[in-house]
Amino acid sequence: MLSIREFSEMCHLSPQALRFYHAEGLLVPAETDERTGYRRYAFEQVEQAMLITLLRDTGMSVKLVRQALDEPDRATTLLARHSDEVHCQRAAQDEAIQAARSVFEARPEPQESHVPARTVIARLVPGTPVGRDAQEWEEAERIIAETVTELLDTVEKAGATCLGRPWRTLALETPEQDRRALDGEGPFWIVKVAVTAPDEVLAALPAGFLVRNEEAGDELSIFMPGRNTMAKYCTVILRLLNAQPVDGDSFVNVARVRQELRPDGVLSSAPVERRPTGP
Repeated sequence: MLSIREFSEMCHLSPQALRFYHAEGLLVPAETDERTGYRRYAFEQVEQAMLITLLRDTGMSVKLVRQALDEPDRATTLLARHSDEVHCQRAAQDEAIQAARSVFEARPEPQESHVPARTVIARLVPGTPVGRDAQEWEEAERIIAETVTELLDTVEKAGATCLGRPWRTLALETPEQDRRALDGEGPFWIVKVAVTAPDEVLAALPAGFLVRNEEAGDELSIFMPGRNTMAKYCTVILRLLNAQPVDGDSFVNVARVRQELRPDGVLSSAPVERRPTGP
């Protein structure tokens, strides 16, 4: 029998790690002195320690390691699944690193631009959660992306031509939309795309697809690298609110922020509008 110190040196596992694996049921000592608590290991347990080390070095959780040890026939399947997850995590980390580098190298600041008058086709996004936490936000992102795909497919089938990328904006364009959004009922988002098409094409769109004529105007825009998150969205809103418009009679209407998703990030734009005058 081997003491915990001897077994630790043989397997290159610290005594703390051995105690942890014992507590988790991964590597139970062959003997434990009930009076002193001293642990002793059998030489045959070196192989079990080696397998645990191999699996843990891959980044597998204790739960997955236990499954692989309890069901060795499934070990390769579990490793394949874990490998896929690691690659996905690494891809997400690489994207996050690139986004962080872009943000710190060139701090995103508002830029002013002019938007011409345009005809847009719009679609309310049904079923999105409010986005109170990361899970809800990701679910909303997925549903919005699906609605954008539906919008573009419908525009193409109708025979209209898209002018640029689609975007989404909060569903606050009518008193009814305002009420439903504030009451937490939704829909909370609208997706849009600028188009050119004959009137008869626009008139023949399926139910639920709206045609809007939007006036020309000025915008302040910020490009935020990487995937869209609630924190980035709030940061953009704050920077737009703090931006100084070209004259004192104008303000940035952040309630009408529109977001254009691009392969490398999100372009968020808000219209610069005149302050209402008194009666």
